[in-house]
Amino acid sequence: VQLQASGGGLVQAGGSLRLSCAASGRTFSNYAVGWFRQALGKEREFVAAISWGSSSTTYADSVKGRFTISRDNAKNTVYLQMNSLKPEDTAVYYCAAGPYRGTYYRTYDYWGQGTQVTVSS
Repeated sequence: VQLQASGGGLVQAGGSLRLSCAASGRTFSNYAVGWFRQALGKEREFVAAISWGSSSTTYADSVKGRFTISRDNAKNTVYLQMNSLKPEDTAVYYCAAGPYRGTYYRTYDYWGQGTQVTVSS
């Protein structure tokens, strides 16, 4: 599976962005997808994940109620809608695909290249 993340950019605090993760290659609908982020000088951290059938989602406590993960298997795309953005959300965001929904980065076998999100105060 090849993954391409997009949709990042510069936004003011309180604003919104929608990230997309487009997949190609193997049957995308067979994979769970997760979003992770890595801020400068910090470790990669889990953000959100969705099961292959979209029936189950998981969120980090820091983004619950603000971020929503969804997928459109017909378009081979997973989305991360980010609302009420905060400066601490600034990071490079990565999407990843794997056999099941998990919060640990090693759960996932395939990774996209990352997209920068910068939230100004």
